[in-house]
Amino acid sequence: MEGLSAKSSKLVALVGAVLALSLIGCSSGPDPAERATNAANRADQAAARAEDASSKAQAAAQSAQAAATRVEQAANDAKAAADRAEAIAAKTMAGGGMHHTVHHHHHAAAAEGGAAPAEGGAAPAESAPAGAASPATP
Repeated sequence: MEGLSAKSSKLVALVGAVLALSLIGCSSGPDPAERATNAANRADQAAARAEDASSKAQAAAQSAQAAATRVEQAANDAKAAADRAEAIAAKTMAGGGMHHTVHHHHHAAAAEGGAAPAEGGAAPAESAPAGAASPATP
């Protein structure tokens, strides 16, 4: 029995040493379950950050789309205003030119009207040059 007892003691010592080494190993680092939990937590945090970044990117895209729509509308408004201004300018140039021409003809007729006979009146007599003999005089 003495041999069995010695073997048991050696076995207990060996198990104690393995247990002690195992405890020392555990205290130096986390066990695999704890490492997995930490990794899962980091993955969850990374996923939350990615989702937040995605939401911000989507909001920025919507804002950019709205800005592009406003720019397009402003461009359309500017084109319409330019078209209206061009139409007004063309109308003014056409109307101003005709008004000026009519006004010019009116002045020309008035200038000619001073030398023309009055309505219902006789033409003015032509005067003879100075020193010329008049046929009615003997």
